Amino acid sequence: HRVLLLERERFPRHQIGESLLPATVHGICTLLGVKGQLERAKFVRKNGGTFLWGLNQKPWSFGFSISPVLGDSAGFAYQVERAKFDQILLENARLKGVTIQEEAAVKRVISENGRVSGVEYTDDRGRKCTARARFVADASGNQSVIARNVGDRVFSKFFQNVALYCYFENGKRLPPPNHGNILCATFNQGWFWYIPLSDKLTSVGAVIGHEHAHQLKGGYEQAMRAFIDSCPIINEYLAGATRVTDGIYGAFRVRKDYSYSSTRFWRPGMVLVGDAACFVDPVFSSGVHLATYAGLLAARSINTVLNGAIDEARCFQEFESRYRREFSNFYQFLIAFYDINQDEESYFWHARKVLNTSEKANEAFVRLVAGVSEPDLALNGAAGYFEARKDIGRVFDSAGNTYVDALDADPAASDFNSQTLINDLLSEAAELQALGRRGSVRKTEKPAMPGGLIASPDGFRWREVPASEV
Repeated sequence: HRVLLLERERFPRHQIGESLLPATVHGICTLLGVKGQLERAKFVRKNGGTFLWGLNQKPWSFGFSISPVLGDSAGFAYQVERAKFDQILLENARLKGVTIQEEAAVKRVISENGRVSGVEYTDDRGRKCTARARFVADASGNQSVIARNVGDRVFSKFFQNVALYCYFENGKRLPPPNHGNILCATFNQGWFWYIPLSDKLTSVGAVIGHEHAHQLKGGYEQAMRAFIDSCPIINEYLAGATRVTDGIYGAFRVRKDYSYSSTRFWRPGMVLVGDAACFVDPVFSSGVHLATYAGLLAARSINTVLNGAIDEARCFQEFESRYRREFSNFYQFLIAFYDINQDEESYFWHARKVLNTSEKANEAFVRLVAGVSEPDLALNGAAGYFEARKDIGRVFDSAGNTYVDALDADPAASDFNSQTLINDLLSEAAELQALGRRGSVRKTEKPAMPGGLIASPDGFRWREVPASEV
């Protein structure tokens, strides 16, 4: 195909979303042909995650390799400097024949007879330009100016958080083998991420509720210092560190991590990918996974339509159903994960519990998140949806030092099986990694939904389920 990529900025540039999951590394990046480049880039190996969260007042870790669906060979990911990681992806696209224009800002979409047929943009010299195409994929993030042409954003009441983040040099590391893990630690106003990006560089972010955002008005430096002082383990790890004050890592940055979802992820001629479509929360590093997974689903749909195999509506209904299901799985899991912090004296954590209750009344958003993955939602309503899942947090209540300990924890008190959600959370990751490892040698997958499509052997198109397997 002929592909034009319009990039608003000039690479290399800063971007958040630095902690990857195995499905991106061993699935998507293998399909793109860049896995070897990631290895040569010497990014920090991430074996799992370490948390100081919930009832257990000692740090506990989970390792990706513990999961039987991931295995040892693919049981790791990377912590990446996005300026370097994204440059690898950009140059790979160029190598594959994509026409790339940097510093090209899209202004609006062109719509004709109910179908998107291109975009208007300004190039790096400020000239107004037009590009026409059979399909437009909007991957321009949470600040997209054209996503509204597909659907309206509906916001969750629960994840109304604000992240203040910056970078430090010479911060302390976790003891091996977890020294490359992301560290997430709670404090009264929220929680911290602590991501080792190299031997020296660390990404540090404080995620606070919007009710605490007024603390930022006194200055970012002062606010960050106060947050660090409120979190003993982060304070300890940064005791001998120095904040970076120049280059692309030299500024404080603020990101509003509202959880949202578009009412539609596609329309004829246009598809939303990544944060342009939806966002959950940064705690389990799901943002890049959802974005790259959506990119693969969108590519399958576009490829299939362009070769005339299956009609557009069918292909993109498959795209949206799978994408919304994956978003829903992470959303319900993270709602429960927030619920396991028992610090009732903290207004932040108490408010999250109150919001968990009011979330049940947020019918529009819950219906939107649930999508096709919860066919019983119309019968039970949003209250039943969350009531059945709120105790999934017990999976981690007795978490020790391994993921196995967490899975052996007391199951949810409701009829909902917490292990089922864990399996759902890992199922697509396992499928992506199997595709990356074995390609067309892998066994035929089953439809994600009744009557749905399945991927072609090479993973790049949709196809009907063979009649012999119906």
